Amino acid sequence: MSTIAKHQDPESNPRVKAVFDDIRTTRKSDFINNMWHYLAFDADLLENTWAEVKAVMATPSALDPLTKEMLYIAVSVTNGCGYCAHSHTAAAKAKGMTAEQHADLLRVIALAAKTNQLATALQLPVDDVFNADHQP
Repeated sequence: MSTIAKHQDPESNPRVKAVFDDIRTTRKSDFINNMWHYLAFDADLLENTWAEVKAVMATPSALDPLTKEMLYIAVSVTNGCGYCAHSHTAAAKAKGMTAEQHADLLRVIALAAKTNQLATALQLPVDDVFNADHQP
């Protein structure tokens, strides 16, 4: 259940319509997911959030689109965001993530969670060689 009501006609606001149109163009789809519908209550928040998402997730960079989606899944799981875990798993599958890659990703997430918890519980000192300023 959301904390705000979904706007019944968000595109009546020209700023919201412009963002939704850009989402449709960028994603080559008419589907606007709930994240954007609910953020439409505040045009500034919607515009700024979409601009960041577009810049990071939809703009070519050193990471390929599938890798970005898989990283987004891992962070979403870590942060406990079921919505993002679902939406980015669907996006990763649409970008070609196989069942084997998904299983491997889940193994990495689970392992990282375990070893992070152990390192935190043990309050391990960071090895000097892991410090970027370390001189051998």
